[in-house]
Amino acid sequence: MRHLAIVVVLLTIGTLAWFFWSDTDDYRWRLPANIPQPSVPSDNLMSTVKVELGRWLFHDVRLSVNGTTSCATCHIQSLAFTDGKSRSIGATGETHPRSAMSLVNVAYVSRLTWANPFLDRLEVQALTPMFGEKPIEMGLAGRESGVVELLRTDARYSKLVPRAFPDDADPYSILNTVRAIASFARSIVSFDSPYDRYLAGDTNAMSHAQVRGMALFFSEKLECFHCHGGFNFTDSSTHAKAVVEAVGFHNTGLYNIDSNGAYPEDNKGLLELTGKRRDMGRFRAPGLRNIALTAPYMHDGSIATLDAVIDHYQQGGRLIREGPFAGDGSRSPYKSVFVREFELSKSERADLLSFLHALTDATVTKDPALSDPFRRTP
Repeated sequence: MRHLAIVVVLLTIGTLAWFFWSDTDDYRWRLPANIPQPSVPSDNLMSTVKVELGRWLFHDVRLSVNGTTSCATCHIQSLAFTDGKSRSIGATGETHPRSAMSLVNVAYVSRLTWANPFLDRLEVQALTPMFGEKPIEMGLAGRESGVVELLRTDARYSKLVPRAFPDDADPYSILNTVRAIASFARSIVSFDSPYDRYLAGDTNAMSHAQVRGMALFFSEKLECFHCHGGFNFTDSSTHAKAVVEAVGFHNTGLYNIDSNGAYPEDNKGLLELTGKRRDMGRFRAPGLRNIALTAPYMHDGSIATLDAVIDHYQQGGRLIREGPFAGDGSRSPYKSVFVREFELSKSERADLLSFLHALTDATVTKDPALSDPFRRTP
């Protein structure tokens, strides 16, 4: 684990020296004029070749203990970089306690994963699926030297790595592996939905139903925008021009097992890190862009459809009538003040659902620059 320890130290030092840059000589963000550029760490500036290297590594199943799993296994492009499972499954068949979050616009997310208030850097986050052991995801713990050897000996990597990191005396490292993967992840941006085109002045981009649904979404009646506001539809966001990072974690009344707010043992949210009872069931609000493509929903994938998600919030929390998780989430003492009952007519519900579908950007699901390069190259 020596390589991994060195990576953690270097990345920690890099975090202390965080600085916002727009791009390097040859990398340009593909963004509308009204969208700010993402924040990028000064020790891992974007470059075209680095992003391309990251794309290959992101889709490479050789970066797993048994050659079956890549980053893309749990982050599938056609599903807006999620995996369609309630809970993700690692290379050895072990089930993760949480669902895979979408990587779309992850460059703008101020805190990563579902419930970690300290994890704010993609380079550090990438270490967990690669080397974590509880649960095993890619299963590379103890195999760091094998990753480095792959970079040195593979015909493609042996050329791309030194081009991506020309200032490193020995660029073949775990540190540069996660730097490249993080750079690719930052390149997954999505701002070409009907909603975006409507905001840009195309009044025909959204239907009348979607416009009505948008008004409902941003109304105090439903309160959705409090946790899912801003250009990325989440209150945990940042960008290159941000003065203060927005960070939000919320209990949405999903469980109330003991009538005192308890969540399942393997999924207690922030409480698992802080030990504070008030953090029971508090998870980060994910961005809602491409939300129609990312079912099932919630941190544990326990709600199957968007229609059922609306049911959950309309009732002010979820009522589970029987079984080990029985309880009325609407009565949880830790539930967010923004999760409260509301009434919707049949037509209003249809309008709201229609608006959520207007957040789908088909281009990000088909963009060749984000696709699996192994499928196109012999």
